[in-house]
Amino acid sequence: MNALPDLPPIDRQKTWPTPTVVVVIPFYNGSEFIERSVQSVFNQSVPADEVVVVNDGSQPAEREFLHALAERYPFKIVDKENGGQGSARNAGVAASTADYICFLDQDDFYLPNHIATLGAAIPREDLLFGFVYADLYEADVNGNVVRMGVVKEHSKDHPKRSIFRLLRHDMFVLPSAALVSRSAFDAVGGFDPQFMGYEDDDLFLRIFRKGYSNSFVDQAVTVWCIHTDSTSFSIRMIRSRFKYFKKLVAMFPDEQRLGRYYLRDYLIPRFGRPFVEQVIQAVKLENEARAELSDQLEEYAGIVLANPYVGPRYKMKLRAAVFLLKHSPPALVRALSAVTRLPLIRDFRRLR
Repeated sequence: MNALPDLPPIDRQKTWPTPTVVVVIPFYNGSEFIERSVQSVFNQSVPADEVVVVNDGSQPAEREFLHALAERYPFKIVDKENGGQGSARNAGVAASTADYICFLDQDDFYLPNHIATLGAAIPREDLLFGFVYADLYEADVNGNVVRMGVVKEHSKDHPKRSIFRLLRHDMFVLPSAALVSRSAFDAVGGFDPQFMGYEDDDLFLRIFRKGYSNSFVDQAVTVWCIHTDSTSFSIRMIRSRFKYFKKLVAMFPDEQRLGRYYLRDYLIPRFGRPFVEQVIQAVKLENEARAELSDQLEEYAGIVLANPYVGPRYKMKLRAAVFLLKHSPPALVRALSAVTRLPLIRDFRRLR
């Protein structure tokens, strides 16, 4: 059982200091975007006390670009071997000393009120403060705004109050729109570097599990630029999703005595359909990742079939899906997918 973190003694005579904030930006071959990101940090209405850009094993020309940029903007550079965003963020935090941490992805940028808005929401006398998060604008790769709210459109649970909701749904607490207490970050060991996708859900879930508080500001503070080169659209994200699923399965074994069946009631509804859908798409497109994704689906099925609390009907449908997608030619899967009214294909689409 996780113990609550040790609390420092309260000094009632203490004057609460102005919090110090570091902004950590992971950089990987991002010369096309990084100046826009850095500039947004130095244009804040309340300036950051530290700015750290972590070069995560970029190509030599990209590294040179970053170091030249540092001659115009006073940020610190940490050079390291490539290890992914989580690893880079951990390195940036380790190279800083501020009380609170803000993150920024290299292709996103802050609105001018980012630090001021999130900093003002810190509950100064909450000794278990974990993080505060806000909304974002969605934009295209060039920063042109598509919509002025993302978080509230995708998730209705703000702030986070239930582990069951955190397991059942993506959290939509984005690091680029959050401010994290260093004590909470350190208490959980930072980001899990095995993930190159879902590392944010994993971090904030572990902070929640440790008993730290969180709050939500219903205001956009960041511009989230979505494009097809983003990690969200890569095979790395697909692999990370499955790793995260397996980590959650291990973290949350079923508790029959309490009537809590985590795999059946929370994890299958959240992850099951994407695991099937991504194989369908890989087969239809004759993607080179078909074999890997089919093996992943087979492993997922093994976990589900071994669980005594998952119903036989779901298990039967899952067995059929695994067999069909592993052995059918792409033309057949394309034809069947086009006829979505057929009960078998409809069941695969709704598999959960």
